[in-house]
Amino acid sequence: MRFKPTHQAQDAKRVNRSTSAHASSGFDFTSHIYYLCHDACTRLTELQHIDMQRVAVTFSQARKQVSHGLYASMTPMRFEGGALQDTSEEQHYTVQRLYDDNGCEMMYILRLYLPRFMEESFQEKLVTIFHELWHISPDFNGDLRRHEGRCYLHTHSQEQYDVSMAQLVAKWLQLNPSPALYAFLQYDFNELQQRFGRIYGVKIAHPKLIPLKHQADS
Repeated sequence: MRFKPTHQAQDAKRVNRSTSAHASSGFDFTSHIYYLCHDACTRLTELQHIDMQRVAVTFSQARKQVSHGLYASMTPMRFEGGALQDTSEEQHYTVQRLYDDNGCEMMYILRLYLPRFMEESFQEKLVTIFHELWHISPDFNGDLRRHEGRCYLHTHSQEQYDVSMAQLVAKWLQLNPSPALYAFLQYDFNELQQRFGRIYGVKIAHPKLIPLKHQADS
């Protein structure tokens, strides 16, 4: 399956979703992340509002071989409240939209940064994944979950947020998902390569903000 980000027809381009035609060996990283997330969103009532068929899973290469920096991110494909246009500033924007080749529009992009993500501990990797899934709005409208107060993404306490995610991980594991879903997270990046060879998967460019000011002026 492929993804096609579009705004207008002339802007369309395609990228592989998972396996490419020549990917006969190796480890499909993004597919493994997808199936883990799909299982969690199926088993846990707290995540059952998430339709993983509309969440694109991708990876990016971390620019520096350091332990600090982004491990993962969740990109919303809509603005606040699920709006297609941002009218909060003088300049109006829409966001580049993303479809698979069956015409299904993606509402979010889950991105993992390699090899940095794989250098976390097993527990930290799971917490990171659940942390990003929790950012998805309960309305599944393309916006992020918004909490009260200034720190609307992580509440007032990042530490308590992570504790809550660790509890959600523990609840999922207690529901006895297949170990095959998460066994790969027990390796670091080099160990994964040694066991499976080439690591591959979906690569999706960051979506663009598209200015709409010319429409207002017309």
